[in-house]
Amino acid sequence: MSTQSPSPSLGSQIPQLFVHPGQVVASATPGVFITILGTCVSVCLFDAKVRVGGINHFLLPYGVGLEGSAARYGNVAMERLLSEVLALGASKSRLQAKVFGGMTGSLPASNPRNLGASNVAFALQSLEQERIPVVARDVGGERGRKLIFQSQDGTAWVKHF
Repeated sequence: MSTQSPSPSLGSQIPQLFVHPGQVVASATPGVFITILGTCVSVCLFDAKVRVGGINHFLLPYGVGLEGSAARYGNVAMERLLSEVLALGASKSRLQAKVFGGMTGSLPASNPRNLGASNVAFALQSLEQERIPVVARDVGGERGRKLIFQSQDGTAWVKHF
């Protein structure tokens, strides 16, 4: 569940990884993934039965052509994230999603030039198409976020800044 509480005690025995824009990471072993989001979006997927989790961080909803194959685009990042967690033993029918980011700033969410709102809409639409339920979200607004996601249990924390 996302909260606005202080960062959790991460413990030194669990590996931590900073997830950069355009990255997709999945793990079947305990790990802590940390990222910073503005208009970008991160989707976290988790299968509680096999304890497989993963995260992406994308900047734009769609990419086309040769450059469009990069995970900095939502259409690629979502496909890769799903593929990677399934390859680690997750079942699509058991996956749950959490969606974070998509800062909208002072633009209304309905403005077509609002990149944050476009990224969130793309993520939610992709998850709906895949029939993966969204169990938590912290999206939109005028402030950025620091996201901490634990792959071993699907826990996520958000701190606004």
